Amino acid sequence: MTTTPAVLLAPDKFKGTLSAAQVVHALSVGIAQTAPQLRLLSCPIADGGDGTVDAALAAGYAEHRAAVTGPTGAARTARWAQQGEIAVLELAETVGLHALPGGDLAPHHASTRGLGELLRAALDAGARTVIVGLGGSASTDAGAGMLQGLGAHLRTADGTDIRPGLEGLTSLASADLTPALNALEGITLVAANDVTNPLLGPEGAAAVYGPQKGLRAEEIDPADASLATAAGILDPAGTRSELPGAGAAGGTGFALALLGAVQRSGADAVFELLDVEALLDQADVVVTGEGKLDAQTLHGKGPAEVARRARERGLPVAAVAGALTLTEEQLAAAGIDRAWDLTSRAGSTRRALEEGEQLLVEVGRDLGSWLAAVTDAVTAPS
Repeated sequence: MTTTPAVLLAPDKFKGTLSAAQVVHALSVGIAQTAPQLRLLSCPIADGGDGTVDAALAAGYAEHRAAVTGPTGAARTARWAQQGEIAVLELAETVGLHALPGGDLAPHHASTRGLGELLRAALDAGARTVIVGLGGSASTDAGAGMLQGLGAHLRTADGTDIRPGLEGLTSLASADLTPALNALEGITLVAANDVTNPLLGPEGAAAVYGPQKGLRAEEIDPADASLATAAGILDPAGTRSELPGAGAAGGTGFALALLGAVQRSGADAVFELLDVEALLDQADVVVTGEGKLDAQTLHGKGPAEVARRARERGLPVAAVAGALTLTEEQLAAAGIDRAWDLTSRAGSTRRALEEGEQLLVEVGRDLGSWLAAVTDAVTAPS
């Protein structure tokens, strides 16, 4: 009796255009046209950044919503995913760059308060293990807003609450984290990200990530000084600011460490939730990808981790991207045997962005022919 060859489709999102689930669907349509005999295993992935909630939902988690404070104070609705007592949150839902009104950067005022409020909503819904994906932040407030959203008291010298964002850190004089710690008593908190930056210094939150959030070059040192002053008040023992990952999401990694969170690789944490290992064990060949396959992909991002785990099993791997800048040698070193990109097929970046879904169906047809040949080879009797 012959076994139907199985193909695991495990791409990340194409950021700004298609969710990982949409990528899987479009590729599946194309593959079915040229290789209908293949059994397709669907596993949209994420690595702790935006798209983490979508990946959990695609894996069967239930969607929940709550009204929270947006990055600059306006109310917004944020989602999280939950299954039983496990909740999956992403910071980007509350203070992501895409959550900024009008897309206008707010480096001094963007606050993580909504993340704390979303955490409380998940706890109220029965969550006892909370995984927080930290990618895509628009803030540099050391997680102060999140702490306030959980009930912590962060006060100025005259006893009033500090203002939101990085600006508020300059007036921080006292901190009482007890209400936030009490709210999380008995809770397992996981900070999911692949960033290892400390909070402060030339590799810290302000220096490395501040510019993409709108901080000008001359504002970096003052911002770092504000973070250092706040860290001295929030963590008098000085044990958290140098932790790897403390600088994640504008210092939210630091605040989560204050609350007892364990840091895990974003890819590892999400892959465990999605049971990627079990799916890889069923697969004969693997397809991964993301919006842009480039040098950053190779540093622990989701597609590279899929390829690494597939290579450990001796599985052939194909990749699909919106844009591709890796050389054949780099792809091979990452364990990727063949790659397709939409930009080359479309002839322009604009068309690749505007017609991504249809182009993925076309790629899926070509991919199906390749998969058929590869699966014939790997499943043929020896």
